Amino acid sequence: MTEIMGVVNVTPDSFSDGGEHFDHDAAIAHGLLLATQGATILDVGGESTRPGSEPVGSAEELRRVVPVVRELAAAGHTVSIDTYRADVAAATVDAGARIVNDVAGGLADPGILGVVAASGAEYAIGHWRGPSADMYAAADYDDIAAEVASELGDRVDAALAAGIAPERIILDPGIGFAKSGAQNWRMLRGLSAVTGLGFRVLVGTSRKRFLGRALGADPSRERLDGATAVTSVLAAQAGAWGVRVHDPAATRDALAVLSEWESA
Repeated sequence: MTEIMGVVNVTPDSFSDGGEHFDHDAAIAHGLLLATQGATILDVGGESTRPGSEPVGSAEELRRVVPVVRELAAAGHTVSIDTYRADVAAATVDAGARIVNDVAGGLADPGILGVVAASGAEYAIGHWRGPSADMYAAADYDDIAAEVASELGDRVDAALAAGIAPERIILDPGIGFAKSGAQNWRMLRGLSAVTGLGFRVLVGTSRKRFLGRALGADPSRERLDGATAVTSVLAAQAGAWGVRVHDPAATRDALAVLSEWESA
Protein backbone atom coordinates (compact mmCIF):
# COMPACT_ATOMS: atom_id res chain seq x y z
CA MET A 1 0.00 0.00 0.00
CA THR A 2 1.28 3.45 -0.91
CA GLU A 3 1.39 5.71 2.14
CA ILE A 4 -0.42 9.05 1.78
CA MET A 5 1.22 11.85 3.75
CA GLY A 6 -1.25 14.70 4.28
CA VAL A 7 0.14 18.22 4.61
CA VAL A 8 -0.74 20.24 7.72
CA ASN A 9 0.74 23.73 7.27
CA VAL A 10 0.82 25.78 10.47
CA THR A 11 2.13 28.83 8.61
CA PRO A 12 0.72 32.19 7.52
CA ASP A 13 2.41 32.14 4.11
CA SER A 14 2.28 28.65 2.57
CA PHE A 15 2.20 28.65 -1.23
CA SER A 16 -0.59 26.06 -1.20
CA ASP A 17 -3.15 27.38 1.28
CA GLY A 18 -2.15 30.94 2.18
CA GLY A 19 -2.35 30.38 5.93
CA GLU A 20 -5.83 28.84 6.16
CA HIS A 21 -4.75 26.63 9.08
CA PHE A 22 -2.35 28.93 10.93
CA ASP A 23 -4.43 28.84 14.13
CA HIS A 24 -3.69 25.80 16.31
CA ASP A 25 -7.30 24.67 16.49
CA ALA A 26 -7.73 25.09 12.74
CA ALA A 27 -4.55 23.12 12.06
CA ILE A 28 -5.61 20.28 14.37
CA ALA A 29 -9.07 20.16 12.79
CA HIS A 30 -7.52 20.12 9.34
CA GLY A 31 -5.21 17.25 10.27
CA LEU A 32 -8.14 15.23 11.59
CA LEU A 33 -10.04 15.94 8.37
CA LEU A 34 -7.10 14.81 6.23
CA ALA A 35 -7.06 11.51 8.13
CA THR A 36 -10.73 10.91 7.27
CA GLN A 37 -9.90 11.64 3.64
CA GLY A 38 -7.26 8.94 3.41
CA ALA A 39 -4.05 10.38 4.86
CA THR A 40 -2.11 7.66 6.68
CA ILE A 41 0.56 10.11 7.91
CA LEU A 42 0.01 13.74 8.98
CA ASP A 43 2.98 15.97 8.15
CA VAL A 44 3.00 19.06 10.37
CA GLY A 45 5.14 22.02 9.32
CA GLY A 46 5.70 25.41 10.92
CA GLU A 47 7.93 27.13 8.36
CA SER A 48 7.16 27.67 4.70
CA THR A 49 9.68 26.23 2.23
CA ARG A 50 8.17 27.94 -0.81
CA PRO A 51 10.74 29.58 -3.12
CA GLY A 52 11.88 32.88 -1.66
CA SER A 53 10.59 32.23 1.85
CA GLU A 54 12.60 33.33 4.88
CA PRO A 55 13.23 31.26 8.04
CA VAL A 56 11.18 32.01 11.14
CA GLY A 57 13.47 30.80 13.92
CA SER A 58 13.21 27.89 16.34
CA ALA A 59 11.11 29.56 19.02
CA GLU A 60 8.36 30.55 16.60
CA GLU A 61 8.45 27.21 14.81
CA LEU A 62 8.11 25.39 18.12
CA ARG A 63 5.21 27.62 19.17
CA ARG A 64 3.42 26.79 15.95
CA VAL A 65 3.91 23.04 15.74
CA VAL A 66 4.26 21.42 19.18
CA PRO A 67 0.57 21.76 20.24
CA VAL A 68 -0.58 20.48 16.84
CA VAL A 69 1.76 17.49 16.87
CA ARG A 70 0.77 16.63 20.44
CA GLU A 71 -2.98 16.69 19.74
CA LEU A 72 -2.82 14.75 16.47
CA ALA A 73 -0.54 12.11 17.98
CA ALA A 74 -2.78 11.83 21.05
CA ALA A 75 -5.70 11.18 18.70
CA GLY A 76 -3.87 8.07 17.48
CA HIS A 77 -2.47 9.33 14.17
CA THR A 78 1.00 8.79 12.76
CA VAL A 79 2.54 12.25 12.78
CA SER A 80 5.54 13.53 10.87
CA ILE A 81 7.30 16.80 11.65
CA ASP A 82 8.47 18.82 8.66
CA THR A 83 11.57 20.55 10.02
CA TYR A 84 15.29 20.87 9.40
CA ARG A 85 16.10 22.03 12.96
CA ALA A 86 17.47 19.67 15.60
CA ASP A 87 15.75 21.35 18.54
CA VAL A 88 12.36 21.31 16.79
CA ALA A 89 12.83 17.65 15.87
CA ALA A 90 13.66 16.78 19.49
CA ALA A 91 10.68 18.64 20.96
CA THR A 92 8.16 17.29 18.47
CA VAL A 93 9.33 13.69 18.75
CA ASP A 94 8.84 14.10 22.50
CA ALA A 95 5.34 15.38 21.69
CA GLY A 96 4.55 12.27 19.64
CA ALA A 97 5.96 12.68 16.13
CA ARG A 98 7.20 9.39 14.68
CA ILE A 99 8.87 10.69 11.51
CA VAL A 100 11.26 13.61 11.08
CA ASN A 101 10.81 14.94 7.55
CA ASP A 102 13.94 17.02 6.91
CA VAL A 103 13.90 18.77 3.53
CA ALA A 104 17.59 19.60 4.03
CA GLY A 105 18.71 16.05 4.82
CA GLY A 106 20.89 17.20 7.72
CA LEU A 107 22.76 19.85 5.71
CA ALA A 108 21.02 22.85 7.32
CA ASP A 109 21.47 21.60 10.89
CA PRO A 110 23.81 18.60 11.19
CA GLY A 111 22.74 18.14 14.81
CA ILE A 112 19.44 16.76 13.62
CA LEU A 113 21.11 13.48 12.71
CA GLY A 114 22.11 12.79 16.31
CA VAL A 115 18.66 13.80 17.56
CA VAL A 116 16.96 11.36 15.18
CA ALA A 117 19.43 8.60 15.97
CA ALA A 118 18.79 8.93 19.70
CA SER A 119 15.03 9.26 19.35
CA GLY A 120 14.25 6.13 17.36
CA ALA A 121 12.14 8.16 14.92
CA GLU A 122 12.14 7.50 11.21
CA TYR A 123 14.03 9.99 9.08
CA ALA A 124 13.00 11.34 5.68
CA ILE A 125 16.05 12.77 3.92
CA GLY A 126 15.23 15.42 1.36
CA HIS A 127 17.45 16.39 -1.57
CA TRP A 128 18.63 19.93 -0.85
CA ARG A 129 21.11 22.35 -2.35
CA GLY A 130 20.45 25.44 -0.27
CA PRO A 131 17.80 27.50 1.52
CA SER A 132 14.44 28.41 0.00
CA ALA A 133 15.38 32.09 -0.28
CA ASP A 134 17.74 31.30 -3.17
CA MET A 135 17.11 27.67 -4.07
CA TYR A 136 17.11 28.06 -7.86
CA ALA A 137 20.70 29.35 -7.90
CA ALA A 138 21.82 25.73 -7.46
CA ALA A 139 19.56 24.23 -10.16
CA ASP A 140 22.43 23.10 -12.38
CA TYR A 141 22.60 19.46 -13.42
CA ASP A 142 24.10 17.36 -16.22
CA ASP A 143 22.18 14.18 -15.31
CA ILE A 144 19.66 15.18 -12.66
CA ALA A 145 18.47 11.72 -11.60
CA ALA A 146 21.99 10.36 -11.21
CA GLU A 147 23.21 13.47 -9.39
CA VAL A 148 20.25 13.57 -7.00
CA ALA A 149 20.70 9.87 -6.24
CA SER A 150 24.40 10.38 -5.59
CA GLU A 151 23.83 13.35 -3.30
CA LEU A 152 21.12 11.48 -1.40
CA GLY A 153 23.53 8.57 -1.08
CA ASP A 154 26.02 10.90 0.61
CA ARG A 155 23.32 11.98 3.09
CA VAL A 156 22.44 8.33 3.75
CA ASP A 157 26.09 7.70 4.62
CA ALA A 158 25.97 10.60 7.09
CA ALA A 159 22.75 9.31 8.63
CA LEU A 160 24.14 5.80 9.01
CA ALA A 161 27.34 7.15 10.54
CA ALA A 162 25.23 9.06 13.08
CA GLY A 163 23.55 5.82 14.13
CA ILE A 164 20.27 5.92 12.21
CA ALA A 165 19.38 2.37 11.20
CA PRO A 166 18.79 1.78 7.47
CA GLU A 167 15.23 0.59 8.02
CA ARG A 168 14.40 4.01 9.53
CA ILE A 169 15.56 5.95 6.44
CA ILE A 170 13.24 7.38 3.77
CA LEU A 171 14.53 9.28 0.72
CA ASP A 172 12.85 12.24 -0.95
CA PRO A 173 14.18 13.49 -4.34
CA GLY A 174 13.10 17.02 -3.44
CA ILE A 175 10.74 17.84 -6.27
CA GLY A 176 10.62 21.63 -6.57
CA PHE A 177 13.76 22.17 -4.47
CA ALA A 178 16.65 23.57 -6.54
CA LYS A 179 14.98 22.22 -9.67
CA SER A 180 13.35 23.99 -12.60
CA GLY A 181 10.05 22.77 -14.06
CA ALA A 182 11.71 20.68 -16.76
CA GLN A 183 14.20 19.30 -14.23
CA ASN A 184 11.34 18.18 -11.98
CA TRP A 185 9.83 16.16 -14.81
CA ARG A 186 13.20 14.59 -15.65
CA MET A 187 13.70 13.70 -11.99
CA LEU A 188 10.32 12.01 -11.81
CA ARG A 189 11.00 10.09 -15.01
CA GLY A 190 14.32 9.00 -13.53
CA LEU A 191 12.95 8.05 -10.11
CA SER A 192 14.44 4.56 -10.46
CA ALA A 193 17.86 6.10 -9.73
CA VAL A 194 16.60 6.93 -6.23
CA THR A 195 14.46 3.83 -5.60
CA GLY A 196 17.49 1.80 -6.72
CA LEU A 197 19.37 2.92 -3.60
CA GLY A 198 17.25 0.42 -1.67
CA PHE A 199 15.39 2.69 0.73
CA ARG A 200 11.76 3.77 0.95
CA VAL A 201 11.09 6.76 -1.29
CA LEU A 202 8.70 9.65 -0.62
CA VAL A 203 7.58 11.88 -3.51
CA GLY A 204 5.94 15.28 -3.07
CA THR A 205 4.55 17.01 -6.17
CA SER A 206 1.42 18.48 -4.61
CA ARG A 207 0.24 21.83 -6.03
CA LYS A 208 3.75 22.72 -7.13
CA ARG A 209 4.50 25.32 -9.76
CA PHE A 210 5.62 22.88 -12.45
CA LEU A 211 2.20 21.19 -12.36
CA GLY A 212 0.49 24.54 -12.78
CA ARG A 213 2.62 25.29 -15.82
CA ALA A 214 1.63 21.98 -17.36
CA LEU A 215 -2.07 22.84 -16.95
CA GLY A 216 -1.90 26.32 -18.44
CA ALA A 217 -2.73 29.77 -17.13
CA ASP A 218 -3.86 30.10 -13.51
CA PRO A 219 -5.23 26.59 -12.82
CA SER A 220 -7.66 26.15 -9.93
CA ARG A 221 -6.73 24.30 -6.77
CA GLU A 222 -9.03 21.45 -7.84
CA ARG A 223 -7.17 21.07 -11.14
CA LEU A 224 -3.83 21.12 -9.35
CA ASP A 225 -5.06 18.40 -7.00
CA GLY A 226 -6.13 16.31 -9.98
CA ALA A 227 -2.68 16.71 -11.53
CA THR A 228 -1.13 15.82 -8.17
CA ALA A 229 -3.17 12.61 -8.06
CA VAL A 230 -1.87 11.66 -11.51
CA THR A 231 1.77 12.24 -10.60
CA SER A 232 1.23 10.40 -7.31
CA VAL A 233 -0.04 7.35 -9.19
CA LEU A 234 2.89 7.52 -11.60
CA ALA A 235 5.28 7.78 -8.65
CA ALA A 236 3.66 4.75 -7.02
CA GLN A 237 4.03 2.81 -10.26
CA ALA A 238 7.71 3.80 -10.28
CA GLY A 239 8.20 2.33 -6.80
CA ALA A 240 7.51 5.19 -4.40
CA TRP A 241 6.67 4.07 -0.86
CA GLY A 242 4.69 7.24 -0.14
CA VAL A 243 3.37 10.47 -1.62
CA ARG A 244 2.97 13.83 0.11
CA VAL A 245 -0.25 15.65 -0.83
CA HIS A 246 -2.63 18.41 0.21
CA ASP A 247 -5.78 16.59 -0.98
CA PRO A 248 -5.64 12.97 0.25
CA ALA A 249 -9.08 12.11 -1.14
CA ALA A 250 -8.12 12.66 -4.78
CA THR A 251 -4.90 10.69 -4.40
CA ARG A 252 -6.61 7.92 -2.39
CA ASP A 253 -9.13 7.44 -5.18
CA ALA A 254 -6.46 7.50 -7.89
CA LEU A 255 -4.40 4.90 -6.01
CA ALA A 256 -7.50 2.73 -5.56
CA VAL A 257 -8.01 2.78 -9.35
CA LEU A 258 -4.34 1.89 -9.85
CA SER A 259 -4.71 -1.06 -7.47
CA GLU A 260 -7.69 -2.42 -9.43
CA TRP A 261 -5.84 -1.88 -12.72
CA GLU A 262 -2.77 -3.76 -11.52
CA SER A 263 -4.73 -6.65 -9.95
CA ALA A 264 -7.06 -7.26 -12.91
